[in-house]
Amino acid sequence: MPTDTSPSTENRALMRSIIQRVATGPDLSKDISLAEARQAMRTILDATADPVQAAIFLIALRMKRETDDELRGILEAIQEATGHAVAEVDEVVDIADPYDGYNRSLPVSPFLMPLLAECGVAAISHGAHAVGPKFGVTHRHVLEAAGVAVDLSPVEVAARLSDPELGWGYVDQRAYCASLHNLLGLRETIVKRQALTTVEVLARPVHGRRHTHLMTGYVHKPYPRIYALLARHAGFESALLVRGVEGGVIPSLRQRGLCFNYERMSEEQSFEVDPTSLGIEQTLRAPPLPETLPQTSRAGDDIAIAVDLPATAAAAARAGLAALEGGHGPAYDALVLGAALVLWHLGRVPTLEAGAIRARAVLDSGRAARRVY
Repeated sequence: MPTDTSPSTENRALMRSIIQRVATGPDLSKDISLAEARQAMRTILDATADPVQAAIFLIALRMKRETDDELRGILEAIQEATGHAVAEVDEVVDIADPYDGYNRSLPVSPFLMPLLAECGVAAISHGAHAVGPKFGVTHRHVLEAAGVAVDLSPVEVAARLSDPELGWGYVDQRAYCASLHNLLGLRETIVKRQALTTVEVLARPVHGRRHTHLMTGYVHKPYPRIYALLARHAGFESALLVRGVEGGVIPSLRQRGLCFNYERMSEEQSFEVDPTSLGIEQTLRAPPLPETLPQTSRAGDDIAIAVDLPATAAAAARAGLAALEGGHGPAYDALVLGAALVLWHLGRVPTLEAGAIRARAVLDSGRAARRVY
């Protein structure tokens, strides 16, 4: 028999009470507790909240600005709904690029994972097919274009990490938290960024036996503190927060970048990364979009930059694979920079410069490319 997911009287009363407090304008709106935020988000994930009320809840929180407790509550609800798996490796690096993807440059960050695996660091990434407000090219698009399985369960991805011939994997949001993935249509209707965009990258679907480390990107100045706070709450032993191109995990290739990190659940600290000190001399910020890409547009959207997703994903896959095989250029430099940050952050090398040397040696050997399957 079909399951009845109509809003219960209790859930309607809960959402009504919360909306009355959070959606009363810039001066009168009130914050809610961590427990209330968690309960409201679980109601939304369980599809027992009215969709209109769910949308109002998310956008009203955004308009008044979410508190730390509200974000923590939403994160707890998502983690409770997430399918988790533990890989048979001591440490895992969780690479959380923006779920809404890239539309101004070629994303080669999906190929950080096989590079790190060849350096002895098990790594995962996660994402989805099409997420607003950008609807750009995601890890799923690029890895699928490269022939990598993108519909595995967290358990299957954990097994890939445990395989010495692989050591990396991708898990899709549809596989690790279907109830969150089911909200993509609602989020597209909302249009504007809301708390889910911030929190979903911290779901932590695959763990290491001992430690799991977060690597994610940011653009705006308030976010390092927020991501560090949430990463500690989510249980990440350490976090590396990169001011990356398009909010991704790889900084600009042509200028100094400000990053933050914490270790062993401590407070985050800032540091700068200078690409030239790592031997990177680029006039480009990131691997560029090929001029030969087909032109496209998205009906009804006059704001977001539209790219041809299949063609751009295929171009990113070619660039990333060529870099893993030792082909020099912006994609190669981007992987060197990203891998150097991770290797230094984890203490696998004493300096960023040493991390860049190690990454180049692996790329020039071509060995990492054998892990892409």
